[in-house]
Amino acid sequence: MTLAFLIYAYFPYGGQQRDFLRVALACAARGHKVVVYTMKWEGPVPEALEITLLTVKSFRNHMRYERFATQVQKRLRESPVDAVIGFNRMPGLDVYFAADPCFAERALKERAFYYRFTPRYRHFLRFEQAVFGPQSHTEALLLSPLQRQQFAHHYPQSVARLHDIPPGIGRDRQAPENAAQVRAAFRAEHGLDAGHLAVLQVGSGFVVKGVDRSLRAIASLPPAVRTRVRYFLVGQDKPDRFQRLAARLGIAPQCVFLSGRDDVPRFLLGSDLLLHPAYSESAGYVLLEAVVAGLPVLTTDTCGYAFHILEASAGEVCESPFSQDDLNGRLLRMLTSPERALLQRSGIDYGRREDLYSMPETVAAMIEQFARQRSGQGGGR
Repeated sequence: MTLAFLIYAYFPYGGQQRDFLRVALACAARGHKVVVYTMKWEGPVPEALEITLLTVKSFRNHMRYERFATQVQKRLRESPVDAVIGFNRMPGLDVYFAADPCFAERALKERAFYYRFTPRYRHFLRFEQAVFGPQSHTEALLLSPLQRQQFAHHYPQSVARLHDIPPGIGRDRQAPENAAQVRAAFRAEHGLDAGHLAVLQVGSGFVVKGVDRSLRAIASLPPAVRTRVRYFLVGQDKPDRFQRLAARLGIAPQCVFLSGRDDVPRFLLGSDLLLHPAYSESAGYVLLEAVVAGLPVLTTDTCGYAFHILEASAGEVCESPFSQDDLNGRLLRMLTSPERALLQRSGIDYGRREDLYSMPETVAAMIEQFARQRSGQGGGR
């Protein structure tokens, strides 16, 4: 089959982008032709994919997305495919991979009332309705129970088209046999002795990931603990505003801001805690990556994969509504608790017994199934 994959922008270190690439390559490995339409591509281009870059100009993002969707529909009329798979919400999709949280839910819970009168709101709601609304036939692949709850609430007619998929973290995130040696080498490289407490946060999009919450939590620690902390932030975003916040809080010398990188497993093994108090997160692969690496996790229940932390007994989850004092207290308790070894073993055991790795192959098979059903129903582009 010929499959069209749509994504607004690809760069190597975003969770949505990694999911897109792994699913696209899994489909190509099964013998399908995969054509990608996007506005931006950073990094190497896999030989198995045919990349089509569309030039779309506008000062406003939502207008760029609108024009991108229009251009893609024109291209697909000229060059029909067997199925269209989107990693962003837009009209005309046969399959939507729900890499983003429910927009209607976020607009209701996180935005002021007047936001609903803006062109941006109308655009994103309309594009979400094109996927989940009553007139849609798009099959939606969901990453977490939290997504299912939110989409089913706002779009009850879509329930039959909602499909749960397993996580898809890489097995290279599991703690290797030489984990102790990797940890020692990492800590020596970064000047960490036995008394230091390495707190790690990983993710692109620092605002949504709650980096401000992390910095305030670290600043709240008692001096005897705070001076031992080294905070590592790894991700693709502009750190300036958060560096200024760290300076205002008096913890700048203890904070290391790093761009996206390929050696995240070393950070997982070398750190003492993963701190991830995100405002909103469809899944949060790094939570599972930390669990299987044996790194205790402190996160928020607004992350789709937060339930895994509780099921694995590998950390703590702050409940909604979020309280900074709650996060601060939990951070202090986890950094000073003698139970780190127990949390570590629980996470590693969870990674060995649960299916946390099969997403790309599972989704590729589901795409094939949906495409065949669509063909049998007389579909065509």
